[in-house]
Amino acid sequence: MGFFSKYKTYLFIAGGALIAIGVWWGFSAETPSDSLLTTERVEGGPADKALVDTLLQLRSVTLSGTIFSDPAFILLQDFGTQIIPEPIGRPNPFAPLGVSATSSTVGNKLFTPRR
Repeated sequence: MGFFSKYKTYLFIAGGALIAIGVWWGFSAETPSDSLLTTERVEGGPADKALVDTLLQLRSVTLSGTIFSDPAFILLQDFGTQIIPEPIGRPNPFAPLGVSATSSTVGNKLFTPRR
């Protein structure tokens, strides 16, 4: 017991150093690395083939403008609302009222250091 009380500080330092070395050695051990350059062959299933076939069919579709000369299309009416032009508001809507917007960098600073 006298040995432990006499060299207590040195034993704690040595034990801490051994633990630190063990942790460092454990984390720096060689680990099997998976190469990022490996290629995996992905086989498409029947759903993928069906999707590709549908996309190829859509690509071959052609549209003509004959629908625009159809009498049913000509009789269509637009029930949309007219957009009324409004005046443009303030340049900076978040500025306090009565303050005009400035384009200088001095006016936009929140904090100016004192000299």
